[in-house]
Amino acid sequence: MAVPTGSGTETIHAHHFEDVDAEQPLILGLQHHIYTVLSIIVYCQALDATTDTGTIFIEGYDIHGGAASQNIYIARFNIQVGETYVWNDKFSFMGHGPGGSATMTDANQLLIAAQAGVQQKLMFTMTSADGGGQDFDVHCTYLDQDWS
Repeated sequence: MAVPTGSGTETIHAHHFEDVDAEQPLILGLQHHIYTVLSIIVYCQALDATTDTGTIFIEGYDIHGGAASQNIYIARFNIQVGETYVWNDKFSFMGHGPGGSATMTDANQLLIAAQAGVQQKLMFTMTSADGGGQDFDVHCTYLDQDWS
């Protein structure tokens, strides 16, 4: 059965990433889509050091600063080998943000919602994102609302 697509559709997705040892996109945004993250589960397989951390962030448009391609941090955590981190607070983000500079004003609010610019991404990374001694298994579940 095909996944429904097109304006007005809402689908649930689950992405699985095994042995992540470098920066990893979890969701690559599409224009005119809204993503609602339901949960992110991270299991630690290996570490370089016990002080290593994992980080979840959106690479996207910063409305406060009016700039695209900024890292907006959601969570940073320090789990040890054999432990699991669970993010289960819901949050949403748009697939694209504006390409120019548009801080939050009445006039720019519609421009920001129109998503007429740069792709936004939900990302996972770690302290030593070097393809080395760290390994995490990551599972991300989300809703994709298509209003194109």
